[in-house]
Amino acid sequence: MKTRKIPMRRCVGCREMKDKRELLRIVRNNEGEIFVDPTGKKNGRGAYICKNMDCFLQIQKARSLNREFSCEIPEEIYDELKSQLEAYVGK
Repeated sequence: MKTRKIPMRRCVGCREMKDKRELLRIVRNNEGEIFVDPTGKKNGRGAYICKNMDCFLQIQKARSLNREFSCEIPEEIYDELKSQLEAYVGK
């Protein structure tokens, strides 16, 4: 029996390659809205982050999502993403 290939993605916070299912996807859609995509299937440009607050605080400090999405992201969006991540992770 053939083994299935496991899709790997890089966390924008810690820069580690991990299984796609272990990471949380952040999406910027065509309208420019940025939000957490827990399903990993929404349309738009995606960036992946570990499911812990340490990686999120690292991308917030380094403004890594600005590079990933090629646009300036206001601090309010980072705050909103932080609350969404806290709700999803359960901290």
